[in-house]
Amino acid sequence: MIARGSSRCCLKLRPRLSQPLTRHSQQSCRRYTTPAGPTPAAPTSSTGMLAPFTNELDKIAPSFRIAGSQIHIIKTPTDFYETLKARIRSAKKRIFLSTLYIGKSEKELIITLQEALRANPDLKLSILTDALRGTREAPEPSCASLLAPLVTEFGSDRVEIRMYHTPNLTGLRKKYIPKRINEGWGLQHMKLYGVDDEIILSGANLSNDYFTNRQDRYHLFSSKEVTKYFWGLYQGVASLSFSVQPSDEPAGFSLQWPSTNAAPSPLERPTEYISKATGLIHGLIAPKHATGDVQSLHAGSLISGDTTVYMLGQLSQLMKPDTSTELPAIAHVLKTLAAPEYAGSSWTFTAGYFNPAPSLTNLLLSTASRNNVVITASPYANGFYKSKGVSGLLPDAYTLLARRFLRAIKEQKRDSTVVLKEWRKGTVNEPGGWTYHAKGLWITLPNEHDPSISIIGSSNYTKRSYSHDLEAGALIVTQDSNLKKRLGDEQKWLQEYANPVTLDDLARTERRVGLKVRIAMWIVSLVGGAL
Repeated sequence: MIARGSSRCCLKLRPRLSQPLTRHSQQSCRRYTTPAGPTPAAPTSSTGMLAPFTNELDKIAPSFRIAGSQIHIIKTPTDFYETLKARIRSAKKRIFLSTLYIGKSEKELIITLQEALRANPDLKLSILTDALRGTREAPEPSCASLLAPLVTEFGSDRVEIRMYHTPNLTGLRKKYIPKRINEGWGLQHMKLYGVDDEIILSGANLSNDYFTNRQDRYHLFSSKEVTKYFWGLYQGVASLSFSVQPSDEPAGFSLQWPSTNAAPSPLERPTEYISKATGLIHGLIAPKHATGDVQSLHAGSLISGDTTVYMLGQLSQLMKPDTSTELPAIAHVLKTLAAPEYAGSSWTFTAGYFNPAPSLTNLLLSTASRNNVVITASPYANGFYKSKGVSGLLPDAYTLLARRFLRAIKEQKRDSTVVLKEWRKGTVNEPGGWTYHAKGLWITLPNEHDPSISIIGSSNYTKRSYSHDLEAGALIVTQDSNLKKRLGDEQKWLQEYANPVTLDDLARTERRVGLKVRIAMWIVSLVGGAL
C-alpha cells in the first residue's frame, strides 16, 4: 500500500424535479449582437445588463443552455442525503461520485450502493476521492478500506475506486510533513455526484456531519449535457489517479498505478506527470466554440433556454501553463461589477473557511455594488474548532484573516457597502451544534430583488483553491424569474444564523489571536502549503 501515511491540515423527502429538457441543452459559446444605432450610455434591461458578463464568459468556459426549471436547489444536509440515496436507488446506467472523502463509518451509504448494484447488473459505479485524505487513518479503518470491498463483490469491470495524489508532495516533503498538515499541499476537492443524466454540484463531502448538521449548498442539475460534461472531467482526473484494490495487507487495500493511466505516477515522475496532465485537462475545460446561429440578447428572450450554465474547473496543480477557468470567470464577473452602471447591484459572497485569494478580496472591494454581504463560519461553527494538534489553530487563523478583511474594508471606506457576517448555530461538538461549510457567490442586478448570477461548486475561493487543489463548479446566468427567486431564497436562508461582526468584536479578549497561530501560518506558507 502506498500513501497510507499521508493526510491534511485538511425531511426525508425526495424533491419533485422536472425531467431533462434536452432540446434546451445545447452547448454554446454565446455571442450577443447590439441594436443598430447609437449605443446607450448604460444598459437598462436585465438582458442588456447581463451581456457584459456573458460576452467574455463565453470565451473563458464551455457552457450549456438549459431551462431554469432543470436546476433544483436543495436546502438542508438531510435533504441532500435523502436526494442522493433516492437517485442511487433508481440508477439505471452509471453512478459517479467525486468527493474529498467518504466517511469511514458511512455503512448506510455503502449499503445503498450495494443494493443498487445487486438489483441492476447493468449498473456501473465509479468513485474518486483524495489519496491523502482517503488513507489518513490507515492501517486503521479508512475511506479506502471502506470502499475496497465493493471491488471484491462486484468486480473491477463494474466498480472502479480511484484516489488522486498531488504531485506537489513527494520526497522529503511527503516523508516528514505530518498527517492532516500534508493535505495543505494539494487535494482532490471536486464534489460531483452524478447518477445517469442528473448531477448534484456541491461543496459537501460524503460523511455523517454533511448529512446531518454541516450546512453546505447543493444544486441538482437535471441535464444530460451538464452531467455528461462533468462525467468527462471526472474521467480525466480518474485517469490521473491511483486505483484502490482489495488487499490482504493490514490496511485492507493497496493503491496501484494502472498502466493504462494517462501519465506516469506523480510520486515517481511528477514533472512528466504534470506535462501529460496539462494537455488532457486543458482539452476538457477549454471553451468549445459553437457553430450555430449567433444569438441576440436584445431579442427579448434567450433562444433555446432561459439559463446558461458555464462549466468551471480549477485544476491549477495539473496544468503548466495553467488554463483553469474558475478564477478567470469570477475575476471577470467582479471586474464587470466595477462599472458605474452596476452601482445599484449587490452581491453576497460566502466561504466556510474565510481566506479569499488576495486578488478576489481586491476585486470584491472594487465593485460599484451596494448592500453587499460576506458570510463565513464563526469559530464555533468551524469544523476544526477544538481539534487536536496543529489543525486546532485553524479557527483562530481564519479569525485573523477576517480581521484583515475588515481592516481592508475600513481602509477603502467601504464600511457602508460591505458587511461581514459570522454564521453560528450552537457550538460544534455540543448538542444541537452545527458547522458551516457553504461557499458561493450571488449577484443581483440593479433594480432587481433576486440574483441573476450565482456560482456553485467545491471551491473555497482561497489561494490554496487556485494553486493546490482540484475544484469544479458552475456559474449560472439566468433570466428565469422562478430560478432567480429560488437563488434569492437560498442566499437569505443561509443568513438566518448569521450576524454582523466588526473590528471591535474581533478585538475582544476571547477573539484575540495568539502568536503561535501567526507562527504556524507563516511556517505553512514558508514550506509551500496553504490554508
